[in-house]
Formats: sequence, C-alpha cells, structure tokens
Amino acid sequence: MGDLSRDERESLRFEIFQKIKKPLDEWMKLVPGLRFYAERCLRTERYDGNVVLMVVDASFTSIGLNYFKSVVPKVLEFKEKFGIKSLCELAKYDLGKLKSVWKNERSWRVATAIASYLSNFGIDDRTAFRQWARNSKLLSWKEDPLGRIKGVGLVTYQYLRMMGGVDTVMPDRIVKRVINELLNETGFEGITDDIEFIKFVEELAKFSGYYATEICWITWFIQYEEDERKNYISMLKYI
Repeated sequence: MGDLSRDERESLRFEIFQKIKKPLDEWMKLVPGLRFYAERCLRTERYDGNVVLMVVDASFTSIGLNYFKSVVPKVLEFKEKFGIKSLCELAKYDLGKLKSVWKNERSWRVATAIASYLSNFGIDDRTAFRQWARNSKLLSWKEDPLGRIKGVGLVTYQYLRMMGGVDTVMPDRIVKRVINELLNETGFEGITDDIEFIKFVEELAKFSGYYATEICWITWFIQYEEDERKNYISMLKYI
C-alpha cells in the first residue's frame, strides 16, 4: 500500500476489514467465553492476579514450546512447589532450585530480571506491572527496560503488555500464520513486518468490535480439533 494515497489506503483497509470480519465472527463462535478471559487478562487478573505466575508464564512461553501441553503444567507445578508470593522474592530466588521445575536457565534469567525491575517500583506487584505496561511503547520496545533484557523479544514484550492491561497482540508464528492465511484467502497480501502486523490487528480489533487480545487468542484455539480445543479452553479457568 506504499504507493497509494492516504484516502486510497484507508479505503483498502476498510475493504480488508469488511472481508475478514465474517470468518473472524465464525471463529469467535467456537470459543464463546473468550471475551471473559480476554477481559480478565486485560485487568491483570490471570492466575488469580498472581503477577509472579504471569511473569513465569511469559518467560516459559518465550522459548516457543506448546503453551497448553508444556508451559501451563510447568507454571502450575512451579506454583505448587515454591509458593513464591512476590516479584521481589522471585528476583532473588536460587536459579538452581528453580531449574528443578523448568530446566531452561535462560527462561529463569528472563523471569528474575523482569521481577527485579518491576519490584523496584516500590509498590505492589500488580500496580507496578500495570504502571509499566501503561507507560510502555510499541515503537521503542527495544529501549524499554524490559525490552532490553536478554531473551525478551518482541513477542514476549507484547505478551507482558497484554497481561499488564494493554489491548494488543503477540506477533508469534501462529498468530501471524493464521491472520496472514486469512488475508490471502480474502485476496490480500499477508503482512510480514511485525510492527505493521501488530498495528493492523489493533485496527482490525477496533473495526470488528473485538479486543486485539481476543483476536490473538482465537488464532491459537482454531488450530486445534474440537475435542482438543475444548480441553484447552477448560484450562483457561485455572490460568
């Protein structure tokens, strides 16, 4: 769309959104309770509001394993085994002990670094997390204190922003593949650039009446067959 005028770009954008909305509506019918869970995420209330578990979740997710089969069970195991209550406690915890649940040391270094930064706010964990997210910026994410942490890429950064209350999307491989396939099916080119992709989905969300977070999550669920999808949806009440 680079050679088009502003009016032409806006007209084309509107046409794209119109064609995408119908299949998007059909997807949403497959997970009728998704809005509740998206809103809970945006209120920073996942895991019963336990920010430690949200940070650990994001850190585990960053290495790209299956979320429901690998990440969620290990986050819940971590919760039961250690009972760490605050980011301050997590920041100082012995990595060797933490690795008894999740062996990837990089994940723990990411988690403890995030916890260390947020715990320095001097306020409760949830308020600190939401304050960071509120002040975070997409375009300058690499300069953000969390974006500068080794192992925190754009996908993890966006995931943290979502759980901190920013309605946005993670440009992970599944989300991009599903949305770009939808674009192709409706006669349009996919979007390869991550930043442009995020902006596009955020605009699509405003047009369609969904949260960007909902659109992000629905792309994960529709890749599964019905029985598996229902099983994973049932897990949302615990996370």
